[in-house]
Amino acid sequence: MENQSYGDHVLLLEGLKVTQESSYPAFILLLLIYIFIMVTNVGLVVLIGLERSLHQPMYLLLCNLLINDILGATAIVPSVLSDVFVLASERFISYAGCVTQAFTTHIVGASSHTVLIIMAFDRYVAICNPLRYSSIMTTRMVVILTLSAWGASVILVAVLLGLTIRLSRCRSFVPNPYCDNASLFKLSCEDVMINNIYGLTFTVVLLVSSLGSVTLTYLQIIIVCLKSKNRVLNSRALQTCATHLSVYLIMVVSGLTLIFMHRFPQWADYRKLAGILFHVVPPALNAFIYALQTSEIREKILKRFLNKMSA
Repeated sequence: MENQSYGDHVLLLEGLKVTQESSYPAFILLLLIYIFIMVTNVGLVVLIGLERSLHQPMYLLLCNLLINDILGATAIVPSVLSDVFVLASERFISYAGCVTQAFTTHIVGASSHTVLIIMAFDRYVAICNPLRYSSIMTTRMVVILTLSAWGASVILVAVLLGLTIRLSRCRSFVPNPYCDNASLFKLSCEDVMINNIYGLTFTVVLLVSSLGSVTLTYLQIIIVCLKSKNRVLNSRALQTCATHLSVYLIMVVSGLTLIFMHRFPQWADYRKLAGILFHVVPPALNAFIYALQTSEIREKILKRFLNKMSA
């Protein structure tokens, strides 16, 4: 489709490719998952906000992850749902709306790494320097870590999208269920080598920083636990680390699957599905894993539930 067909500021989005028979099951399933994501993540943020005993660095940093999951799911799922019953030839989106969606999805992807990095740092200080934990992980430090995690993501993604929106457009069809950077720069007929180089550098730097820092952190934690003779403290330390590591591995596997599928054009439909799942599966599991595995959160949820039942 050419730009002239839809105007300079309107694009045609492919949306979710489903048959007429499967459109209703797909809509209901995605809607239920989105509701689950919102209830669990928003509920956990509210719980942490209301319970003063949970106003600890670990849980305050966790709120960043929960908010990031809410943002990621909200950026993708409602727009995909709204297009399910719309004719393929009428799934329009403004260019500004497409850029905004792409910016949000990439911020969410980058922040998934940066937020989990600062959460790993918190666990490192708590286990490797327990006597200095309160003096290191002050409110000021939590704010600095939070701003650093989001700030790094915003800067990296702003440059990524800045290189894309400078390009002129000769196409108006976005062959994807939602807008991302690759979809946007493929609308141009100009040379996009700079975009590809920066995109690759962006991905490599983010993955190496993330995998490297988390791996080194956990190696230090393992060494400390092996040297320690306190089995109770080791057990608690490993439990909190296992929760963080589970969430991290889910995110990394989801992200690497999406990157891997980009290398195989014949798997384009599976890649598009994987892109949606990246913004759905981790957000659906993260809050659930923390609520299930973290005793303090589990106890607060149970206490509030019992209070409601007895009221």
